[in-house]
Amino acid sequence: MKAAEYLRAGELVYREITDSHPGPGEVKIAVAWCGICGTDLHIFQGHMDQRLSPPQSIGHEMSGWIAEIGADVTGWQVGDAVTVRPLENCGKCPTCQAGWTHICENLHFLGIETPGAFAEYWTVPASLLHRLPAGMAMEVAALVEPLAVACHDVRLADIQEKDFVVVFGGGPIGILIALAARKAGGKVTVVEIQPARRAFAQELGFSVLDPQNEDAVAAVRDATGGSGADIFFEVSASQAGAAAMTAMTRPRGKILVVGIFSHPVSVDLHKFFWKELQVRGARVYEKEDFDKAIALAAGGELPLSRLITKTWPLAEIQEAFRYLQNGNDAMKVLIRCQEGGVK
Repeated sequence: MKAAEYLRAGELVYREITDSHPGPGEVKIAVAWCGICGTDLHIFQGHMDQRLSPPQSIGHEMSGWIAEIGADVTGWQVGDAVTVRPLENCGKCPTCQAGWTHICENLHFLGIETPGAFAEYWTVPASLLHRLPAGMAMEVAALVEPLAVACHDVRLADIQEKDFVVVFGGGPIGILIALAARKAGGKVTVVEIQPARRAFAQELGFSVLDPQNEDAVAAVRDATGGSGADIFFEVSASQAGAAAMTAMTRPRGKILVVGIFSHPVSVDLHKFFWKELQVRGARVYEKEDFDKAIALAAGGELPLSRLITKTWPLAEIQEAFRYLQNGNDAMKVLIRCQEGGVK
């Protein structure tokens, strides 16, 4: 089969690799589409070599159809449309025993610690499959995984009707959080420094703020009668976001840290004390978040297809990664993984 394998920083190679049959408890999926996420871009830039075993395919935001079923797999048939929840937990650590398998202490992320979906076929444990509804567009289905991230974040925030919500960072995950938060009843403002992303958020009907050219803290306070946001999602992984989350959030407001900070940053702990703020990390998703994301995507109420900026065939994946690395204002880039096209 054909696959795109990561070799070293800045180099992906499209080539033929050995195909294999699924083992017991596994299925082989014909991959339709696979999205490039921020983690994939970090891998491409050589920032995560300690977690990979090059040469190795990467990628995990995917849709496809079951092509082959291994022994001991029930409830699935060849041709079923599926996506994959790419988290393989150990089941033995104290965290798994407590039921928090998505943050397992020995978690393997498919497409990072194991081969990924930038390939014609992807073999995975059947236990990680999620069924896609009949007729669902496979391009949109490739957005289920990042949408599940947003659904997890919004569920943990427990947004109430008309809560004032700030999303700090208007990239793909930030926009998906904004869409899911609005669907949950929140009144959403997106804070973003890039003009193209602010414009896109506005096109989707969100209020936007430019923290570099206006007093965003004052604007949020003015919009909330001087109090501040009920819910604040930090999605930028920036020092500016860490500062804004305590300044923009009302007393006893909730802060969800979604952005992945690569190093410690300064946080105003006095404001946590003074305003009795609540802060919570939000990492990946649980099964119910995937189910929610599929329902939202299939329902057509969220403009998910508008997030798809460009598509490339698998053979041209290097060009797609370079496009993103050059700082283009893309929301989501998808890779078509079937050489003959997608049915």
